Amino acid sequence: ERRERNVRLLDPLHPEANSFHIADELTVQSGSRRIRLDVALFVNGIPILAVETKSAHRLDGMALALEQMRRYHHDAPEFFALAQLYALTHLVQFLYAATWRLSPKDLFNWREEVGAQIAVPWPDFETLVKTFVAPSRVLRVLTDYILFVRRDGELSKAVLRPHQMRAVERALARARDPRKRRGLIWHTQGSGKTYTMITLARRLIEDPFFQNPTVLMIVDRNELEQQLFANLEAVGFGNVVVAQSKRHLRDLLRQDRRGLIVSTIHKFEGIPAKLCTRTNVYVLVDEAHRSTGGDLGNYLMGALPNATYIGFTGTPIDRTAHGQGTFQVFGREDPKGYLDKYPIRESIADGTTVPLHYALAPNDLRVGRETLDREFLSLAELEGVSDIEDLNRVLDQAVTLRNMLKSPDRMRRIAEFVAGHFREKIEPMGYKAFLVAVDREACCRYKEELDRFLPPESSRVVISPAHNDPPEMRRYYLTDDQERRVREAFRKPGENPQILIVTEKLLTGFDAPILYCMYLDKPMRDHVLLQAIARVNRPYEDEQGRHKPAGFVLDFVGIFENLERALAFDSEDIAGVVYGMDVLQERFQNLMEEGRKQYLNLGIGLSGDRAVEAILEHFQDPQERDRFYRFFSELQDLYEILSPDPFLRPFLEEYARLSEIYRLLRSTYEARPVVTLDFQHKTARLVQERVQAGIVWGPGAIYVLGVEHLDTLVMAEQPDIVKVFNLLQEIGKLVERQGQQQPYLLPIGERAEAIARSFRERQITTQQALEALLTGPVQEI
Repeated sequence: ERRERNVRLLDPLHPEANSFHIADELTVQSGSRRIRLDVALFVNGIPILAVETKSAHRLDGMALALEQMRRYHHDAPEFFALAQLYALTHLVQFLYAATWRLSPKDLFNWREEVGAQIAVPWPDFETLVKTFVAPSRVLRVLTDYILFVRRDGELSKAVLRPHQMRAVERALARARDPRKRRGLIWHTQGSGKTYTMITLARRLIEDPFFQNPTVLMIVDRNELEQQLFANLEAVGFGNVVVAQSKRHLRDLLRQDRRGLIVSTIHKFEGIPAKLCTRTNVYVLVDEAHRSTGGDLGNYLMGALPNATYIGFTGTPIDRTAHGQGTFQVFGREDPKGYLDKYPIRESIADGTTVPLHYALAPNDLRVGRETLDREFLSLAELEGVSDIEDLNRVLDQAVTLRNMLKSPDRMRRIAEFVAGHFREKIEPMGYKAFLVAVDREACCRYKEELDRFLPPESSRVVISPAHNDPPEMRRYYLTDDQERRVREAFRKPGENPQILIVTEKLLTGFDAPILYCMYLDKPMRDHVLLQAIARVNRPYEDEQGRHKPAGFVLDFVGIFENLERALAFDSEDIAGVVYGMDVLQERFQNLMEEGRKQYLNLGIGLSGDRAVEAILEHFQDPQERDRFYRFFSELQDLYEILSPDPFLRPFLEEYARLSEIYRLLRSTYEARPVVTLDFQHKTARLVQERVQAGIVWGPGAIYVLGVEHLDTLVMAEQPDIVKVFNLLQEIGKLVERQGQQQPYLLPIGERAEAIARSFRERQITTQQALEALLTGPVQEI
């Protein structure tokens, strides 16, 4: 008809108007490739969710499911151009992610009901799944909780986590309630607070219930204002205006501006009262624990007397009078002070953030305890300090403490210590570091000292310029474009800089998952300390599947000697926030003792193939292998963090032996070894050294498969169990490599896999498996 028609594919407001279907064992053909999905969900004939299921007893079942989902994306991209979500489950957990986000860190654990008043684990798997795939939930996720983000010219997709969805729903319910006008949301640092705010703002603006409202997003710093606007722009948020000045902000409110306004809190200074008295005004205040303190908060609320105020914070509210004031401003209408709470321990359990560990630098490098206590920890004006500028003003007056921190001899020795520590412990892991100095001058001096021990290109100074700076400081200034390039390069593995030297910049709002270590040489406490050390709590995983086990803080000041004084929060709010290295050493020692009793006696007294046979026989039970994988995964994480250390010397031989057992099991029992369970950097190096020393690894020789080579495998002087695994591996490689060109191999591969499954589940003996292979798949090939 040569005219356009509007077509609506979904009706999100009326779930019953849509058609929902489930396909079991769905086959999708894409050219010459074919995939088979365990479960696929359709809305109005459109695929929107793919589900891969695994057995509950397999520890690495979810990792195997993710590996399959990667292959599905590769083999059938047309299907996943339409599907927006995928899920992995093994009848215990239900993990979900946006399609095309195929790293384990992009998988989120669905475990709470959005909008529930009390966050509790689900009592049963059926209820868990039904809450996620409920038609109204699925439609809401599709239309509101998936964000398309463009960064550095690249488009990616993100889906909100359960705690983010829950907070949005609770905040919307509060906005609809005419009796309540306040709410406080605490989501720990690194858990996606910005996307929660953005999604809430969009829902408020687009929902007809709120009648074309005004939504203000308030931050307390100019740089955060720019970051927020960049995030809004990245997700394609339209109808946004940034208040350029106090006058501009007043004009926007006088003119009854609708839509989204971004402003700093400082632009409300001196603003007239009752400038906008509408009730459909919604104010989202970032870092609420510091943004609304003093007169600025009074000006804000006086100008918008009938608005609804939702405060967001990345740290728990402190025990001081200031912290209690924040509860009064935002949390007074909720019994426990928070409208929604996502504490540190919960975020670590979910994998949203990683644990934090600390160590104290040697005594001769730390400042004197008495001076630190007198000029810093005991000062009443620092209790509950939430702004780094307030912290800096106090440090400016701590003359003796600053002189100690900036002693030329001490700085030189610390620079040498940092260089050695970074080369030995951090660089081999593939991660990067911050060196936090007491002030801008100390940053520049640390750079000069570090250059004596490390290549100059490996570190950069990132500081703000100031009037009257001497030339030796000005030479470290960066333009906005230079700083942007430094930030981008720092986020990338293998690129310089490896170490950023900072004192104020980048300690809030900067997100670099590859950042593992913080060398702390600046006295901090409370909110400022928690925000700073949270820079190292972001999960990271590289393309080889190696993951960051934790974040690490090396304390050159002595702050962590007394955590109760350094972090003045309720103990339950910061439980598990940071642990000393002595706790990790004790855990490593206990695990090694367990390893001696359970695993290190396997194959003792035997050599070569006989030792291999004994180990493989012991681990034929899949559940026994899973227990070992779980054990070794934790042990390896601890080794990665602790190594190198004299503490580990007595354990090295036994740890290497456990690594051999792990490698043998992975290469033998798992047809497709999973990258997420491969060795981390330091263990890989240890294993490589032992392989070069001639350690026997069991099955693993590479053959060009043919009848004569199968005969070689069969006739080899090896135990039958080794022959079985060699044959299974070689048949599997052949089918994978040539199955598409020679279709007759596919059913042979399926029969071999059936034999393998029966053998691994101990339904047939080793001899029966060998005979079945020789009279079946091998003979047919």
